[in-house]
Amino acid sequence: MRAIRYYGPGDVRLDEIPEPRVGDRQVKIKVFAFCSNGICGSDLHAWDALLPVTPTHTEPHVVTGETLPIVMGHEMSGTIVEVGSKVNTSRLKAGVNVVVEPILACRKAACSPCQEGTLNVCPHITFIGLGGGGGGLSEYIAVDEDLVQVLPDGVPLEFGALMEPLAVSWHAVKRSGIKAGDKVLILGGGPVSRTFVVSLKLFGASWIALSEPALKRRELATSQGADVVYDPTSPGLDVVEAVREATGTRRGADIVFDCAGTQRTLDAAFQAVRPRGSVVNVAIWDHKPLLDIGAITLKEITFTGVISFDRVHNDMLKAVAEGKFNGIENIITRRIGLEDFVEKGIKALVNEKDEQGESYNVSSGKGSPTVLIGILDETLQSRYWFILVPGDLHRTGI
Repeated sequence: MRAIRYYGPGDVRLDEIPEPRVGDRQVKIKVFAFCSNGICGSDLHAWDALLPVTPTHTEPHVVTGETLPIVMGHEMSGTIVEVGSKVNTSRLKAGVNVVVEPILACRKAACSPCQEGTLNVCPHITFIGLGGGGGGLSEYIAVDEDLVQVLPDGVPLEFGALMEPLAVSWHAVKRSGIKAGDKVLILGGGPVSRTFVVSLKLFGASWIALSEPALKRRELATSQGADVVYDPTSPGLDVVEAVREATGTRRGADIVFDCAGTQRTLDAAFQAVRPRGSVVNVAIWDHKPLLDIGAITLKEITFTGVISFDRVHNDMLKAVAEGKFNGIENIITRRIGLEDFVEKGIKALVNEKDEQGESYNVSSGKGSPTVLIGILDETLQSRYWFILVPGDLHRTGI
């Protein structure tokens, strides 16, 4: 079968490899779609560093035991074509459309996060398509049955591939402690950030503002349903003051999500949130930022960090079945072929970084997976080249 494999910094290839064998408690999936809702940046050496969760050629990942090269792709949907001998076939059987929860954790008895079921904070966490375990950028993948969720009837497979980036925002919104009627500010407008608009509406936010310098991103955020979209570079505009005025009696937002991960946005978050409000850091930082402890203390702000997601797919798929995610597929705006993934996908996303905020679908052609990719701005400002990572990983958690 064909598969996109990562050999190391700057080396991604379309290879022919054997189809995966199915374990007793695994299902074999014919992959329809892999979604990478954004490629995150690096410093000026976009192809010069390995992922922290990725093995090397000589050092296998502690969870998967695999070394490079690895198959890429961790945001995927597809159809089951084979099941292992011990799989619960009342739920999973051939012909069923599914999505994959790609988190891989150590699951050791001595690992308290794993024992508590919070796999996303396992110290050895990795992901299918990042640390091994196959990947969605292949024609077939074998996945443990407990990582596979059934896609509701009538929901397109392409939509299913968006569940993983949606899971990031869903988890963050749940962790924020949001209440119906809350007023929310989002700092940063990348593809994953825009999924926050959808999730926040489902959780009952009454007013959603988003601050983002890139025009295309602002337009897309508006199309997703943001009530107000600010350009922080606009002359004379102070986003913090604008939020205070818009929320009444200068109280500030109930919740602020920092999806940009810069010192400026972090400071703005503490300034824009109301007393006893909540600031949620979604960004992955490549350095230690300065934290305004005085503001946190004097305003009694709740400051929460979030990473990835924690078994939220069932809740999201229920919402999908109820028709509550209408329009999220608009994140996809372009399509290319899998055979062009390296030149027109990865390299284009590096070279065309001025196309800020655009997402596009990469169709691999007959009988092969579809690949969804998005372009983010700030693509050359992080220490690592998170080329394999879902939307905004430098700027938001996986």
